[in-house]
Amino acid sequence: MIPEGRVTSYGAIANYLGLTKSARVVGWAMKNSHGDKSVPAHRVVNREGLLTGKHHFIKDGMEELLVKEGIVIENNQIINFNKVFWNPINELEL
Repeated sequence: MIPEGRVTSYGAIANYLGLTKSARVVGWAMKNSHGDKSVPAHRVVNREGLLTGKHHFIKDGMEELLVKEGIVIENNQIINFNKVFWNPINELEL
């Protein structure tokens, strides 16, 4: 559900799923989703906008994929993180 050009956090996904203390579980799910093009794992970062999962992207780099979508990154951190952050909880209100 994460739109192109936007990012979310492991914690935001966990919260959406009702698992408020399970951000690490979401991280493991993202790690295990590599190779499945239907899961935009490159759009999931930590709560501060750091590309903490980038070492799992071997073929296509996480940073490169995000930059292609217009995300600005400097020193492994998303610039204007609050501006590009997408909260899945907002989808419940639709």
